[in-house]
Amino acid sequence: MSQHEHDEHEHHDDDHEHEHGPLVELVTVRDWLRYAVTRFNRAGIFCGHGVQDSFDEAVWLILGTLALPLDRLEPFLDACIPGEERIALLEAIEQRADERLPTAYILGEAWLGDFRFSVDERVIVPRSFFAELLEDGLAPWVEDPDAVGSVLDLCTGSGCLAVLMAHAFPNAGVVAADLSEDALEVARINVADYGLEDRIELVRSDVFSALGGRRFDLILSNPPYVTAEAMDELPPEYLHEPRMALASGDDGLDVVRKLIAEGAAHLNPDGVLAVEVGHNRHIVEAAFPDLPFNWLSTRGGDDMVFVLRREDLPGA
Repeated sequence: MSQHEHDEHEHHDDDHEHEHGPLVELVTVRDWLRYAVTRFNRAGIFCGHGVQDSFDEAVWLILGTLALPLDRLEPFLDACIPGEERIALLEAIEQRADERLPTAYILGEAWLGDFRFSVDERVIVPRSFFAELLEDGLAPWVEDPDAVGSVLDLCTGSGCLAVLMAHAFPNAGVVAADLSEDALEVARINVADYGLEDRIELVRSDVFSALGGRRFDLILSNPPYVTAEAMDELPPEYLHEPRMALASGDDGLDVVRKLIAEGAAHLNPDGVLAVEVGHNRHIVEAAFPDLPFNWLSTRGGDDMVFVLRREDLPGA
């Protein structure tokens, strides 16, 4: 063996020593799950994208990486993982722990209830209280889901809520608008995945700017609403998301103000505006003390979504 070959051989040995303890010693799904939870806890990951804690995050990442069903952990716990798949697992766990990359971006998918969506760093990771509210067609604010003819999803991002609206309101035409052309490209993928190209129209628009005089029975929006102060304190996971999908001026209400000011002009008589604002109820009510906001309750939290009828909006 030449000196060069010897050095190369030594180098590869070093590589294996460096990172491959887990690749040799961790054999089953159970082993990898324990390892991932420990890595996540030591790294102090933040679980803000649809799961409660580092255990749930580890289950999602491991089952997703192995292309196993996300709701069937038990049968696979003692399954042995071959070497090739262990490499992919280790890379995924390190991305999540070291780079603080959200699991949804690592896997390229996110879930709202039973609905799967393709996602990448062009869109924020889908998460919305509307997913639950749309399960029963936004009752009682919408009396008959079958009678709804037109709906608008403003700030659609990945198109997730537009897809849910198409299912909740089976006879409605859906317009899904976003300012980001990148986001609309991802939305196109998701609309096509659900075969909804004929029912969901994607529009590039800065809030209502490109919608002319169009009117809808329901306008729904999960807009950017993070305040400047809260943006400065976001965990690293959120910094991988498009800033324009989160930040909305000093008080987080830049988009909400436009929705309220211009909403009536884009709603049919008896139409409804529903907007998600996270923990900002107090800011919203202080900014619009005269509006009769209706704040909704969900399993995930109360007072995160408000509803206003058209007749209660300015200019109605």
